[in-house]
Amino acid sequence: MVHILHNTNSIANVFLAELRDQEIQKDSLRFRRNLERLGEIMAYEISKTLEFKSTEVTTPLGVAETNLLAEQPVIATILRAGLPVHQGILNVFDRAENAFVSAYRKHHKDGSFEIKVEYLSSPSLEDKVLILCDPMLATGQSMYLTYKAMLAMGKPKHVHIVSLISSMEGLDYVKSRFPENTTIWLGAVDDELTVKSYIVPGLGDAGDLAYGTKK
Repeated sequence: MVHILHNTNSIANVFLAELRDQEIQKDSLRFRRNLERLGEIMAYEISKTLEFKSTEVTTPLGVAETNLLAEQPVIATILRAGLPVHQGILNVFDRAENAFVSAYRKHHKDGSFEIKVEYLSSPSLEDKVLILCDPMLATGQSMYLTYKAMLAMGKPKHVHIVSLISSMEGLDYVKSRFPENTTIWLGAVDDELTVKSYIVPGLGDAGDLAYGTKK
């Protein structure tokens, strides 16, 4: 199942527009905060799909019946661009366990590249709900290879993929390779992916805009 926030008018569209705006992008603090805020919105939407249990809460004046999460998800992100989105999701699921993965494009002289996954820190994922986030879903390869590496930590009972901007090609790639127990949450989907695998209109390099350029 795929959910695209841009298809419904909400404050999320404002945050997405600011992420894309080249003038607002000059403020890296605001850029990071918008990534974080969209992570919070995604987490809220995901929370509606999770299992809850009936619980009694004692107040100063009596007892209230309410529904609380039956279990906490595991939140995973791809370093480094995914960190603000991860923080936004963690702001909502503040008791969740966390996982971090290093995945990057290793470029070759002929202009091609391959995705390298070099670092993984994760709790057990066996029969847990996994939320895997990265702000951009370009080719989809980083997301898929990260997921494959994480299977060494156990098989999740459900996977939620969170990206803020996706290419249509990346979305199709992920849909064709992830298991049926996967839900995809996107801010918006752009049609074009360049030969260098950049999303157009996209927003540029999310990692550089959030944390500064790299060599």
